[in-house]
Amino acid sequence: MEEIKIACYLSPECASEESLHKNINSALTAEKINANVVIHRIDEDEAVALGLSGSPSVFINGKELQPQGIVGFS
Repeated sequence: MEEIKIACYLSPECASEESLHKNINSALTAEKINANVVIHRIDEDEAVALGLSGSPSVFINGKELQPQGIVGFS
């Protein structure tokens, strides 16, 4: 089975990091899945350069999971 890679991008002001960790860990435990989880704190310029649409932005194996259809990074 291919290793699952989860990349999360958060703005410096985003207060969701603790709940994001908790939710990801709960989901991985419930599904009995191992994953490489990386949290990135980035500024708005980096977010724009990466084409991110919100904070947090969550990607699984390179595919955006959340958010979708939102413009701006805050």
